[in-house]
Amino acid sequence: MIQFRVKTAASLAALLTSSLFAMAAEAADKVVLQIDGAAAPFYAPLYAGVENGIFEKNGIEVEFIYAAAADILTNIAAGNVDFGFPNGDAVVAAAANGLPVKVVHTTYQRGIGALLAKEESGIKSYKDLKGKKVAVTSLASPNYLQLQVGLQQAGLTLDDVTVEVVATGAIVQSLQAGQVDAIVFSELRKYNLEADGTKVTMILSNDFLPSFGNVVVTSDKKLAENADVVKRFTTAVTQSYEWVIDGHIPEALDIALTKYTPTWPKDQMPILTTAFEQTFVSSVWQSPLTKEKGLGAADFAAWQKNADILAQYKVIDSAPKAEDFVVDPSTIGQ
Repeated sequence: MIQFRVKTAASLAALLTSSLFAMAAEAADKVVLQIDGAAAPFYAPLYAGVENGIFEKNGIEVEFIYAAAADILTNIAAGNVDFGFPNGDAVVAAAANGLPVKVVHTTYQRGIGALLAKEESGIKSYKDLKGKKVAVTSLASPNYLQLQVGLQQAGLTLDDVTVEVVATGAIVQSLQAGQVDAIVFSELRKYNLEADGTKVTMILSNDFLPSFGNVVVTSDKKLAENADVVKRFTTAVTQSYEWVIDGHIPEALDIALTKYTPTWPKDQMPILTTAFEQTFVSSVWQSPLTKEKGLGAADFAAWQKNADILAQYKVIDSAPKAEDFVVDPSTIGQ
């Protein structure tokens, strides 16, 4: 009996030890994702991915923190955070400055900058801006560059318009009040304007200046040394966005508004739903390229054109090669 108990105890100890090792082997990799700006419903796919267990299924435990795009890229390069979700223009600038960063998931296949004007203004193209007042939020913003490129392609220059700098929180109101004739800002504000009964003409900046909204970045070092973690993380991102695209916009927004952005006005749900349906799902997260290669696919030619234009307009000193800082997620780990 004693011998039986000893063997049982030994077997139990071995079982417990092996179980602990198994649990350790199956433990999720903890990563930090630093997102551009502040918590907002527009990041609902990522929030839903956590709440639905998509990241967990891929062996990832993710923590969300927030910062400005330039700070995110500095933190990525220094190894302070694992992944970042800044805008594409900031990534190009970081790469041009020699920061060791890599785009590993081109989540937003295009930028969402746009020129917005009241339909009654008669502004239908950039040519119609001659002699008009146009607002941007900053002379250092991507939208100011979009204005310059749009004017140039229309045969105009900044001297042909009056540029007004208006704060982010007031720029839409400046258009509504007639203080300016047009604004170059986010196309998402079109839905706010239309909800207030304002008929809007919209010209997408991406039509003449390929750019990218939020993209997933990591460091050269992490990609080289932890390709498996990067692969599982980008896979989780793809699956999170796929879930929303596959008919779950209301559920994703409810998760975002309830748990992650509780101070966001709940009456914005209809506007957000429209924005997701008509902008994000239809042509931002998806493109002809993603239909072929999957969400997050890298359009190297568009990335290069964006870098070349940033260099042309002296936003950066010289254009980095897209292949040096952009990676197609399908090739990670190969």
